[in-house]
Parts: sequence; structure tokens; C-alpha cells
Amino acid sequence: MDLLKDYDPFAIFDAEAERLDAFFSGLDAAGWERPTRCAGWSVRDVLAHLAGEELYNHAALDGIVQQLTAGLAAEGITGFNEFNEWSVRQRRGVPVSQVLAEWREKNGETRARMRALGRDATLDTLVGPYPVGSQTFHYDSEYATHADDVGAPVGEEEFHDRTLWRVAVGRFALAEHDTKVQVEQTADQIWVHAGDLSAGLSYPEFVNATVGRASPETDPRLAEALRCLA
Repeated sequence: MDLLKDYDPFAIFDAEAERLDAFFSGLDAAGWERPTRCAGWSVRDVLAHLAGEELYNHAALDGIVQQLTAGLAAEGITGFNEFNEWSVRQRRGVPVSQVLAEWREKNGETRARMRALGRDATLDTLVGPYPVGSQTFHYDSEYATHADDVGAPVGEEEFHDRTLWRVAVGRFALAEHDTKVQVEQTADQIWVHAGDLSAGLSYPEFVNATVGRASPETDPRLAEALRCLA
């Protein structure tokens, strides 16, 4: 947690949600149908995914994650990938304005409730009781990743600080997963060692690898070793 102690997870969550909301609010019909970095998903599908995730987020806050997963399993929905695709399918016939309104309301409630709990409280998750602050950092990474997926703009003045917190979250997640990856952060790059593989990555390259968006130039074995947030 020392990697994250200087960052406010709730402020980051607000900023990334606001970035997505501003981007979504300016889209025309063609913009909603544009492809994204998420294979097979349009911008509209990414919004549907974010709206669907709130079902889990609220279950975590309400302490009913096991009831939620049991109910989904009874419908044949098991695992994150199936849940994500189901969430998108459920909203493909719904007017996008309604999906946007759903996401705004539900996510606004999630952010307010998590901030009220504070970073040292715990909430129910698939892995059991888990710190609210740590969970919020995971949400921060999820939102920043999808903002990049859909092409939401990042101002030049915020790019550096945004990259730094994402590097910190990636390093935290690697340590949390007890991976065999060794990471050394220097002033301008990340040195990564995994088994007999070693590479120096720029900060953005490291971030993209941790969220499953490694560049084609990254050794696939190293990319797989670094993937910890998606």
C-alpha cells in the first residue's frame, strides 16, 4: 500500500467518471457505433458494460456478492467474461440515452457510498472482505482503461500525473497477485524481469501491459506475466 499512500482513490474515481461522462455526452449516433480497443465492442457496448458492472459494485456495497453470483449462475452466467457479455447484450435494445442515465445514477451512488465508507473500511467482494480504498483503485484503473479504449481525451497537463498513479496501481496489483515479476522503476522507464525475460518499458507501455493492452512489440510471455488488472 505504500505505493498508493499519496493518491486519493476517490478523487481519481470521480475524475475518470467525469472524463467518461463528458466524452459520452458529446457523441452523435455515429460516435456510439465506433469500434474500440475492446475486441467486438463499440463505444455503446463499453457504456453498457460500465452500466452492467454497477450490479456487482452495488452487491459489494450491500454485502450480497454471493447471492448475486448464485443468482447469475442459476441463469448459466459464470465468470467475468460471461457476465460482461451478458451485461452488454441486456442493453443492446435499450435507447443509449437510457443506458447513459442508468450508468450515471448507479455509478454516482457507488462513488458516493465508497467515499463515505473511507479507504480503510472493508466491503464484500468475490475474494471476501477487501479494503474499500484498494477496491476503488481497481475501479480507477478500470475506468481509465476504458476511457482510453473509447478514445476519451486526456489533457496534456494531466497526462503525466495520470500515468504515475496508473503505474503505482499496476505495481500494487502485481504485488497483490504475488506474481514472479520483478519491477524496478527509474525516472523514465520500468525495468521488468520475469523468469529469463527482461525488458525496459516506458511508463505508458507498462500501464498498457498491466491492463491487457500490451503493444505488439512486447514479448507475449512478458505481456501475459504483467497482465494483472484485466
